[in-house]
Amino acid sequence: LRSGIDILVGTPGRIKDHIQNSKLELSSVKHVVLDEVDHMLDMGFAEQVEEILGFAYKKGSENNPQTLLFSATCPQWVYDVAKKYMRDEYEQIDLIGKKTQRTATTVEHLAIQCRSSQRAGVLGDIIQVYSGSHGRTIVFCETKKEANELAMNASLKQDAQSLHGDIPQKQREITLKGFRNGVFEVLIATNVAARGLDIPEVDLVIQCSPPK
Repeated sequence: LRSGIDILVGTPGRIKDHIQNSKLELSSVKHVVLDEVDHMLDMGFAEQVEEILGFAYKKGSENNPQTLLFSATCPQWVYDVAKKYMRDEYEQIDLIGKKTQRTATTVEHLAIQCRSSQRAGVLGDIIQVYSGSHGRTIVFCETKKEANELAMNASLKQDAQSLHGDIPQKQREITLKGFRNGVFEVLIATNVAARGLDIPEVDLVIQCSPPK
């Protein structure tokens, strides 16, 4: 940072720390990208983001940075916030349009009803049928406790490991590497694994309960 950089990628809290400690100066920023803008502004980061952008933007100035916002969903409030930082003639690019089917057409969706006491056994059978002996499966749980219990349940016939926020980052990386390399077939995770994973061999994704 001291010797000058071209691109900075950071989380709001960390960027704010550097600004407050006079290690980062944003007055000459030319481009600003907010990724996952709906989550970024919905998860309590709005104030931090606005504070950071306040260092780079001057109200009504023609020299404000070019702003790019990326978002999987665009509720009205996202557009309202966007107007603060974008010029009046901003362009909106919609990659979904009016399609009602927003998931890949090659993916089959199934809903299966079962008692919670039977869940581990049913999961083991579903994984066996739909993922086979070499395919990978990701199972999403609501809580860390649930992920741990399922990973250790004897009813699962496949090798499984859990991934959640209580597991140290280094161990998470080892677990993901093992899953990617086929050391074990089933990853049982909380939403910590919901973003940023690219593992082409995953044939099956299971949600243990309807998403909230």
